[in-house]
Amino acid sequence: MKLKEGLVEEIASIVGRENCSTRVADLYTYGFDSSIHHHSPDVVVRPSSAEEVSRLMKLASREGIPVVPRGGGTGLCGAAVPIKGGMVMDLTRMNRIKEIRVNDLYCVAEAGVVYDRLNEALSPNKFFFPPTPGSGEACTIGGMVATNASGMRAVKYGATRDYVLGLEVVLADGSIIHVGTNTIKNSSGYQLERLFVGSEGTLGIITEVTLKIAPKPKKSAMVLAAFDRLEDAGKCVSNLISVPLIPSATELMDDICIRAVNKAVQAGLPDVQAICMIEVDGEPEIVAKELKVVESIARQSGASSVQVSDDSKQMAKWTSARKSVMSALSRLGDQLVSVSLADDMAVPISKIPDAVVAFHRIAEENQVIVGTYGHAADGNLHTKMLLDPCSEDSWRRGERAVGQIFDAVISLGGTVTGEHGVGISKAPYMMKERPDAWRTMMAIKKALDPQDILNPGKLMQWEGGIIRDLRYPCRDLR
Repeated sequence: MKLKEGLVEEIASIVGRENCSTRVADLYTYGFDSSIHHHSPDVVVRPSSAEEVSRLMKLASREGIPVVPRGGGTGLCGAAVPIKGGMVMDLTRMNRIKEIRVNDLYCVAEAGVVYDRLNEALSPNKFFFPPTPGSGEACTIGGMVATNASGMRAVKYGATRDYVLGLEVVLADGSIIHVGTNTIKNSSGYQLERLFVGSEGTLGIITEVTLKIAPKPKKSAMVLAAFDRLEDAGKCVSNLISVPLIPSATELMDDICIRAVNKAVQAGLPDVQAICMIEVDGEPEIVAKELKVVESIARQSGASSVQVSDDSKQMAKWTSARKSVMSALSRLGDQLVSVSLADDMAVPISKIPDAVVAFHRIAEENQVIVGTYGHAADGNLHTKMLLDPCSEDSWRRGERAVGQIFDAVISLGGTVTGEHGVGISKAPYMMKERPDAWRTMMAIKKALDPQDILNPGKLMQWEGGIIRDLRYPCRDLR
């Protein structure tokens, strides 16, 4: 859409001219998140308070301007891409940690606080906010709440939703509401704070978050188990949980990911079909006992080799290798790039072996390269597909493979997104996964945003396929 004459000046009067831009370079830059999609907005604003957000929303409501809230831009599904233009609202100036109350087990942070910065502030008190997203050095707390983000430690510590006690939210009409409490327990009516978790900016703009915090573990250690069969690595994960033993993290990588990482960063990982990096944490004596159990289960599950370490540098090296998968895959093949399509599904833990085998079969059938990795102990798998971004045939084969992968996930009782959210890239498949729920979601959306100005066209509102509005400098495939 094109903004009416004089609106940019009115917007600038709210946030300051230096925090309002219509420069082509800025509009282009804010048309991206970390997904495959791109669409430029009409204006970029950077408010510094809930009051400024409120005034901006009142203006947007009056004029019918689409508004897309944005944190660190690390989302992989297009949730922060302004697909209908309008206003991108960058919340990263709202970056104050307002309270840390260890004795009450909570902290209060503005939406633009970066995840790693929050944990740096909590660390001297020997507490932390555990979800551990892979983009923790850049992603913001508001964005984590908006997508219900998590990461490698969700199996033991849970996802963002498990820590949200309260929220400050600006609604579509500009009104500011406070939902939830500062208490660990809360039975006072509808749990509205949970409603906004995972809403991806479609119901309101999160400006402040009250989070439960947890004590940091005293010690951690890790096992790296190598497997000559991908299915055995999957079985190792479910065998561990059956002990029962809940690791603090379990990362799986298949042979494609291993080759890519070894080529790109010289990680020195075993040249096998799959590896599992299994972390345990807690009291030192518990860690020692659990390490022995993990090693035993890995060998019983068919591991060809097992390495054990409690050295922080070695564990950091292994973890860094796992985190480099996405970028490393783009260096594996000539003229191919790693794209986020079917990239963060989750299945019941016992179905991990079935899922990883199915993903490889589907990749072969569609003649695409798919690397499989992920937080396997909570059933959350990632796939990254290697495509030629300038080849229509490559995109079509990839899209066909995506549909088959998600069909397999749904048939196994899983979900098409475990931690990245829906945005654009998962939208058609989410509606297929939840055929009896998405209409209720539409009703909630209409009730809170009757003008449809908050991140319109996303989630259950998306229509058509996902191979469109691509970020690549090639012909747009509509």
